[in-house]
Amino acid sequence: MKNKKVRYAAVVGIMSAIAVVLQFLEFPIPLVPSFIKFDFSDLPGLITAFAFGPVAGVLVSLIKNIIHLLVTQSGGVGELANFLIAAVFTLSAGLIYTFNKTRSGALIASLSASALSAVSCIITNYYIIYPIYYKIAMPKEAILGMYKQILPSVDSIFKSLLIFNVPFTFVKGLIISLLCFIVYKKLSPILKGKQM
Repeated sequence: MKNKKVRYAAVVGIMSAIAVVLQFLEFPIPLVPSFIKFDFSDLPGLITAFAFGPVAGVLVSLIKNIIHLLVTQSGGVGELANFLIAAVFTLSAGLIYTFNKTRSGALIASLSASALSAVSCIITNYYIIYPIYYKIAMPKEAILGMYKQILPSVDSIFKSLLIFNVPFTFVKGLIISLLCFIVYKKLSPILKGKQM
């Protein structure tokens, strides 16, 4: 039991460190505002959630964002947004996979998690993240203006989130899930300390 706890803590720590590195390797995506960037930092959280359960995946997401606070350029708002959406992604994927630890179970878990994180991005951004951001960094009109530069007909933050953020978050989840499918089978025995 002690060895399992040590391995659990070690894997969460290592995967969090990898997630931090991946979070720095972000890049802008065409057709979305410049403040929305893509990175692969949710991949270690998803792998950990599949290997050790949903709580482990959420811990990876939490630790990576706490460390990222040391170099934040958003006053912590970006990290909060990243954590909330990543937590929904890893928690839901890990929970669903727990009840069906098969390849099809992983597929269902990944697709469901991608969809749930896309929905959560509307709720978290509209009710939590953007209202905070309006007060400390950028007024609502300025943020809406960044969306309007891409699609002039968009006339509200809610519509902006629906048109831009939801598809972005869903596709990001699918890409992360695909990468997880490619590497998980080889990594799982190593993470769990089993012979390959």
